[in-house]
Amino acid sequence: MQTIYIHGFKSCGVGEKSKALKNYLNMDVLTPNLPFSPKKAINFLEKLITPDTVLIGSSLGGYYAIYLAEKYNLKAVLINPSLKPYKTLKSYVGIQYRYCDNKKFQWKKRYLKELKKYKTAPDKVEYLVLLQSGDEILHYKKTLKKFKKRQNARVIVEYGGNHRFENIGDYLCLIKNFIND
Repeated sequence: MQTIYIHGFKSCGVGEKSKALKNYLNMDVLTPNLPFSPKKAINFLEKLITPDTVLIGSSLGGYYAIYLAEKYNLKAVLINPSLKPYKTLKSYVGIQYRYCDNKKFQWKKRYLKELKKYKTAPDKVEYLVLLQSGDEILHYKKTLKKFKKRQNARVIVEYGGNHRFENIGDYLCLIKNFIND
């Protein structure tokens, strides 16, 4: 079994969440740095996927995880996932810097169009959805509404917190159990 951690916008595969997951899960956890283009990121991730892959996606990575999980029938853990990044990332068009290494990149308007092409209707696969009500970037209630009635989704809302979900360590046992179940 392999797990792929899909980082969020302006993040990297070497952040705190990926380190915590690698250290705790005690299994093959891939934590790649994704291309900035959504189309290239999806193509890159598709090359890594095997039939027994489990996806863990945070923010924009959660959007990618929903798309890929549904397409390839994979389980997915979503951490404060972005549901409509083609809307929430509009204001970021222009020069940006990655958090992990301050690498400069151009977030292009066409990337928003690329994002819109990927349908993310959670339907047939199992999800563990971790939300924090204090997410200052994405509205957790929209995600809660989308997943709470799905029998194939377990949704956990922690009151407080923030978009970065900094206390991921408190949920590692739950994530591991979901992956192994």
